[in-house]
Amino acid sequence: MPSQIILKSPADIAMLRKSAALAADVLRMIGEHVRPGVTTNQLDHLCHDYIVNELDAVPINIGYNGFPKTICTSVNHVICHGIPSDKPLKDGDIINIDVALTKDGWHGDTSRMYFVGKPSILAKRLVTTTYEAMRAGILAVKPGATLGDIGYAIQSVAHKEGFSIVREYCGHGIGRIYHEDLQILHYGRPGEGIKLQPGMVFTIEPMVNAGKRHSKELADGWTVVTKDHSLSAQWEHMVAVTETGFEVLTQWPDGVGEYSPLTP
Repeated sequence: MPSQIILKSPADIAMLRKSAALAADVLRMIGEHVRPGVTTNQLDHLCHDYIVNELDAVPINIGYNGFPKTICTSVNHVICHGIPSDKPLKDGDIINIDVALTKDGWHGDTSRMYFVGKPSILAKRLVTTTYEAMRAGILAVKPGATLGDIGYAIQSVAHKEGFSIVREYCGHGIGRIYHEDLQILHYGRPGEGIKLQPGMVFTIEPMVNAGKRHSKELADGWTVVTKDHSLSAQWEHMVAVTETGFEVLTQWPDGVGEYSPLTP
């Protein structure tokens, strides 16, 4: 195992469990505010105030490599890193909200998809498939499995539905540092790559496009969109490798609803 990968102790994971739960709670809170006519700037302000005033935590995205906002809001054909703006959401939009924070020096990082009003059949299928792809990747996590096993599980679900995996962006190790070593690709071959060990903690966050996989970054230096303007979806959870399998640290406090449970 490369020496720069930081294995977490049970005490470390307990601290990460707290910060991860707070990040997940932000996504619970903001859900009821995602509706037609609301701007992503309004959502950003709500999340900022909740993190600071209610959770007594630090929103880590503000100023991170120059990012100007608390959350990333990626709407429709935006793959990731969308910057909140004054443009209102409209009925039928899909949006990913990505939140990251620190509590007592430990990071929490998670994202979730939301429907604005009534989604199209394609949009709903894409969002559900992306969730199932993330879930398949999580279920592949256990000691002795490889990063290639995770990537293969994710891509298999997406490709079966005729969707494509974005390859330019990946999951990452996380702990006291926002982006630690361990790159979690969302495609791969079984048995290839680094073997998983108890104490590894990382994000699994596949980005899946309804059209082709190719992306481009806009002039703002952050917003990444699909080249063919097709819809894109993403989910993200923090996962710890345990002695027997995995633990999802960013479990939703309001439950999974109509989505499949994230249990072994």
